[in-house]
Amino acid sequence: MTTLTKFELKPLPYAYDALEPFIDKLTMEIHYSKHHKAYYDNFMNAIKGTEMESMGIEDIFRKISKYPMAVRNNSGGYFNHTFYWENMKAHGGGMPTGKLSEAIAKTFSSFEEFKKQFSEVGKTRFGSGWAWLCLDEKGNLFICSTPNQDNPLMDIAEKKGTPLLAIDVWEHAYYLKYQNKRADYIDAFWNVVNWEEVAKRYENALKSLGKK
Repeated sequence: MTTLTKFELKPLPYAYDALEPFIDKLTMEIHYSKHHKAYYDNFMNAIKGTEMESMGIEDIFRKISKYPMAVRNNSGGYFNHTFYWENMKAHGGGMPTGKLSEAIAKTFSSFEEFKKQFSEVGKTRFGSGWAWLCLDEKGNLFICSTPNQDNPLMDIAEKKGTPLLAIDVWEHAYYLKYQNKRADYIDAFWNVVNWEEVAKRYENALKSLGKK
């Protein structure tokens, strides 16, 4: 799981051009330095002087329905983007290994079928939002999508779970390079997935459920 200490604005874990040619330098620079930073700044302003300043991000998500929409939108934007950057890397892609690979094959019948289903969820997310691979409270994998900057940790999520992999399907994540071709962006995304990070999230999530 992404750990955010005192709501830090973590630096991008690679150079802006590191994911070329799949995600272009200009998109990464604008996405991180403008969009992500704006979510962070707005989140900090939204919780200033409230109980949330001393809470963890997941604790906030568990009660998100009780908080103003500015907190919901900006805490989500802040967390989701940090999570997204960390599940990509230069020279990524390929396939997961070990327990994650076994769980994907067991749940979706094959890795290729998983990719197909995950991609379809991202492609068909109406408007702006995210597609996720998650672990539920019983230790089972599932795919879902959320609108806007919501995520599966929030109490308002249609299906709650621990996120393992995310793709941002807001237009600002891909429009400069792919224009309206969201499907092409999603296809390119598989070339930069950091499966080591996703596998680590999976193992940590299992531990937290007492299943390892």
